[in-house]
Formats: sequence, C-alpha cells, structure tokens
Amino acid sequence: MVFEPQLSLFNQNISRDIFLSSIPVSELESYLSDTLRSVFAGVDEVGRGPLAGPVVAAAVQWDYGHSDHLINDSKALTARARERVYEYILEHAVQVEVGIVIPRVIDELNIRRAALLAMRTAVRRLAQQPEIILIDGRDSIPALDCIQVPVIRGDSRIKAIGAASIVAKVVRDRMMERYDTIFPGYHFASHKGYPTAAHKSSLRSLGRCPIHRVSFKGVKEPL
Repeated sequence: MVFEPQLSLFNQNISRDIFLSSIPVSELESYLSDTLRSVFAGVDEVGRGPLAGPVVAAAVQWDYGHSDHLINDSKALTARARERVYEYILEHAVQVEVGIVIPRVIDELNIRRAALLAMRTAVRRLAQQPEIILIDGRDSIPALDCIQVPVIRGDSRIKAIGAASIVAKVVRDRMMERYDTIFPGYHFASHKGYPTAAHKSSLRSLGRCPIHRVSFKGVKEPL
C-alpha cells in the first residue's frame, strides 16, 4: 500500500518533525517536494575520523526537476566520479553551502559538537532558509529554527543528503590536497588525514603539524 499522509495533520499544531519522521524514507522526498512543495535541504558532514584537517559539512537544496540518478552516498563513488557529480550538483542544485570547522576548534569542542557546528553553519549560510532539513545520522542540529528530520544512512537513502555528502567530501578532499603542498611529508593528498599506516609513520618521524587534531588518540599519544 502506498503511504498517504494526511496533509491536514501536518498543518495542525502538532510536532511536525515527529509527523515527518513517520513517513517512509523512500517516500519522504517526493512528499516534501510534490505534496507539501516545501523548501527543504539535505545536510551531511565528512571528516569525523581523521587525525588531521577540518570537519566539513554541506547543505543542498536539490532541484527535483533535474535527474538525480547520479547522486549517491559519497563513499559509494570513486574520487573521479565524485568530482563529476559534484560539478553536476553545483550546476543543477537550487542552492549549496558548506560549513568548515578547523582542527583547533575541533579540539576545543570535541568532534561531535564540531560536526554539528559545521552543519549548522552550512544551513545558516543558505540564502533562502529551508523550512525543513533532512540530516544524515541520528542527531538534530542545535539552534536552528526549522523542522529537522534525522535519517539513519540518509546519505544512501535521500538524494538531497547524498548530494550534501558528495559536496562535503569533495570540498574536504581538495582542502587536504592543498595542505599536502603546505605540509610536505605527511602525504595528506593520499590519505586525507585518516589514520592510515603511512600517516602514522609520518607522525612518528615528523611529529604533528598545525592541522593535526591534538586531542585525538594517535596525535596526543605516541603511535
């Protein structure tokens, strides 16, 4: 049976985030875009696990008049494919913004709070503020005046979130490639700051550099 949510319920003074959370994920985007005709955006972040570099988030309001068959979870695409789809998203999305939190702030806040800050920054930078945001994961974003719907594995289930994951990943990867030229010897262009064997070896021989997260195990402690 096709899920047919009652629009009157959404318009009543009830918890709209709970109402939207009751809609099957497979039908959520079409309901928002076709039935409600709402301004909504997908939000995701990358860079929680690395020992170095920023955490980067993106917010994407997708234009559903364009094909979205190229969009997928960024982790499911090759680097070359991500670059192609990234350009496609920038060309066809209604609006795209990013939020970046640098390592020093990650160390001050902790990575979870820093990731939420990056996502909040990306949403707030959108020229037209969305009525609803769909967020990858379990967490809602503090201090945003909009309806929020966290979606587990949203980057592979919701196209707007998948688009945000691709934008965030490409932006962060490009930043790490630039850092590779600034801090030679760490091979940031290849491992992007993640705790690979090569990265750990560089840390042992060179010590940490200004973009390392000093609060992270493996940076603050000997490897």
